[in-house]
Amino acid sequence: MTTLIKNGTVVNATGAHAADVLVDGEKIVALLSPGSNAPGSILGTIDADTVIDAAGKYVIPGGVDAHTHMELPFGGTNASDTFETGTRAAAWGGTTTIIDFAVQRTGERVEDGLAAWHAKADGNCAVDYGFHQIIGGVDEFSLKSMETLVAEGITSYKLFMAYPGVFYSDDAQILQAMQKAADLGLLTMMHAENGPAIDVLAEQLVNQGKTDPYYHGIARAWQMEEEATHRAIMLADLTGAPLYVVHVSAKQAVEQLAWARDRGKNVFGETCPQYLYLSLEEQLGARSDEFGAFEGAKWVCSTPLRSRAEGHQDAMWQALRTNDLQMVSTDHCPFCMKEQKELGLGDFRAIPNGIGSIEHRMDLMYQGVVTGEITLERWVELTSTTPARMFGLYGQKGVIAPGADADIVVYDPHGHTSIGIDGKHHMNMDHSAWEGFEIDGSVDVVLSRGSVLVQDGAYSGRPGHGKYLKRGLSQYLI
Repeated sequence: MTTLIKNGTVVNATGAHAADVLVDGEKIVALLSPGSNAPGSILGTIDADTVIDAAGKYVIPGGVDAHTHMELPFGGTNASDTFETGTRAAAWGGTTTIIDFAVQRTGERVEDGLAAWHAKADGNCAVDYGFHQIIGGVDEFSLKSMETLVAEGITSYKLFMAYPGVFYSDDAQILQAMQKAADLGLLTMMHAENGPAIDVLAEQLVNQGKTDPYYHGIARAWQMEEEATHRAIMLADLTGAPLYVVHVSAKQAVEQLAWARDRGKNVFGETCPQYLYLSLEEQLGARSDEFGAFEGAKWVCSTPLRSRAEGHQDAMWQALRTNDLQMVSTDHCPFCMKEQKELGLGDFRAIPNGIGSIEHRMDLMYQGVVTGEITLERWVELTSTTPARMFGLYGQKGVIAPGADADIVVYDPHGHTSIGIDGKHHMNMDHSAWEGFEIDGSVDVVLSRGSVLVQDGAYSGRPGHGKYLKRGLSQYLI
């Protein structure tokens, strides 16, 4: 089965140029100069089974969302997207690869947690997927189990400096895990917030009667993120373990990352669309007729949305331009308002933490191109190429080049996308965190390993198309 995508502008992280893309089966086999396959040319006419006309449009590598949480148990409920619904929404939005998190908690076996996540995903994914491993209980058994991860194609693992009693690791546990990771070549991913101090602040606020979602952001103050980020950097420096800080939201935390990177350290960071566009004042402090001050629960996530008055959003965009932050993931962890977020009525501490964004990341980041925050090439780099490099998939994913998987998005810069529960919305949620956002562009065609998933406003993907990806070691280290 051959497909020819013609007349488009191919955009990779290294540049944009007019080219036709020839796909054979699941792979890209050639990039052709425009017209080189026309009648009378040296190559002659390529008799492709399918021809997609991309005139006036961008042809980019499929998005790689390296931070998702499908079906994650949290706060007495589960993330509302399954691997089936979540990867379908990803495809609608031009994301063709996800990396989710298998979960191990204190007292559980790492192998059992990994097996459980394989069971959740196997046969249900519309796009290709891999796993990171959460180590939520660092002890002699989980440290030993880390030795098996690379052979499973899992070359990164996650620790939490937050959520005491759930996932939390203290400094001694982090030190031991990083020592093991340095020996094995694993990339340490860190949720960097001072969890025990946050819990004290949160309890004090609730005791003062300050229970609305707004105070979730107050309790998780930026100082808690800056301090934990610095502490993680110093532990990584001591052990020689590469460090990747997830969902960076505070400009002061970025300053810590920049400080380490300026000294040549293998320290990296991601941010998420919510930290570029949304804020403490406008979202966590929102009110509605239906929910009153509890409206802000829609945007409760951790790290929290930051104050726009303090300039955190502008700082995140700047860090993406200067490469002090290297990529944008979603931390997709959706919960419905009804029967899920509502668990925290009267106490913000009980609101399940998470926002649904997997469908909108590519569009939201393209809007940054439109407004001049980032370049076209940087858009591709942040959403596809660097995630593939950071997590051992580059060459197979993250690039339009011969030999790569035919994960391809045709993106129309002349299109328009209205996001909202009655607009573009395919996630398994009863609300949209992005209600009313308008995008000056649209996903036109989505291919995953040569198969068309989205075209002409219709979905033709299926559960089970997505394959498990055994990842190599990080290709981004200094």
